[in-house]
Amino acid sequence: MTDKKAQANAEQYQQQAEQAAKQQAAEEQAQEQAEQTLADEGQAETQDQTAATADAEMDRIAELELALSKAEAKVNEQKESVLRTQAEMENVRRRASQDVEKAHKFALEKFANELLTTVDNLERALQAADGKEDLDKNFLEGIELTYKSLTTTLDKFGVKAVGEEGESFNPDLHQAMSMQESEQHDNNTIIAVMQKGYELNGRLLRPAMVMVARNQQGNVDTKA
Repeated sequence: MTDKKAQANAEQYQQQAEQAAKQQAAEEQAQEQAEQTLADEGQAETQDQTAATADAEMDRIAELELALSKAEAKVNEQKESVLRTQAEMENVRRRASQDVEKAHKFALEKFANELLTTVDNLERALQAADGKEDLDKNFLEGIELTYKSLTTTLDKFGVKAVGEEGESFNPDLHQAMSMQESEQHDNNTIIAVMQKGYELNGRLLRPAMVMVARNQQGNVDTKA
């Protein structure tokens, strides 16, 4: 009886030990599952944080790119504005330079026109004295020197005579006062100058008054 009871107790202890082992194994498995779950949740949270950080960084990059694009557009606009301003300043400077140059060239225009009357009078005096022997030679030389000095001074400041015998008639420089039949000259040839013309630095002050040859070869062109 005692042996049976001992055996029963041994079996009971064995069952209890097995149950305890199973329970411990179950607890260990549950703990492993809990740890795995925590690890999975931590990994998921880390992934979410990483994704959120990446999204934030992408947003920040987009903001910076937008700001950079605006800054570049502003810089280009300012560059264009500076270039336009420089071009306008260059145009103003060039126009001012041209105006100053024209002012220098033609400032003497009115004064030169007044002097031309004196030149004409001296030329008429020399023409009237030509061939007359009873005139005082010193007086005549004085007129010639005055005439040469005046024309030299005018030439120095850009006033030049236009209209010479033998030249072709140019309506831009000459004014035809009369036409004369002449077989010895080509058409449109100046055969006499009644009054010289003058120009100042290429600008006509007055046209030369001339006589133009005309022959049977054609008509005289007296228009510009």
